Amino acid sequence: MLPVKLILSPIDFSEASNDALDRAAEFAKLVGAQILLAHVVPVLPRLPADVSIFNEGEYEQELLKDAERQLKELAQKLAQKGVIARTEVGNANDVGMELLRIAEHNKVDLIVIATHGMTGWHKLAFGSVADKVVRLAEVAVLVLRAKPGPESDKPATSRNTVAVSR
Repeated sequence: MLPVKLILSPIDFSEASNDALDRAAEFAKLVGAQILLAHVVPVLPRLPADVSIFNEGEYEQELLKDAERQLKELAQKLAQKGVIARTEVGNANDVGMELLRIAEHNKVDLIVIATHGMTGWHKLAFGSVADKVVRLAEVAVLVLRAKPGPESDKPATSRNTVAVSR
């Protein structure tokens, strides 16, 4: 794992993933590493033309362009803090597997990922991207756990961290 030269920071633009990015940036600056910001846009199902009220392909392209724009803005903010970052947008049905593909393709040394802390039926229904990444990554993974805030449905990142290494 050492030295860490490239850190993958998956971003879903939630508060939890932004907090995880902040931690990844602190660590990157400390060890002189770069950050790879990655976002995965799920593939949209194609509906028959007589059922669909909009063009899914065009909508998906807009989602990809918007993700690229947002990632570039984050990379610019990191550059102002002295951290070099590059970006990559994926497009796949399985977000966890796409993040693992991005990590392997770019030869990252560490993945810093947030988990939204879903339990029960939420986890069963939606799965856990972070869980899949932890189980299948071939590099070290730092998971930052988010806890639901008392006043809101948005997760608020906890300071509790769990480091998992392969």
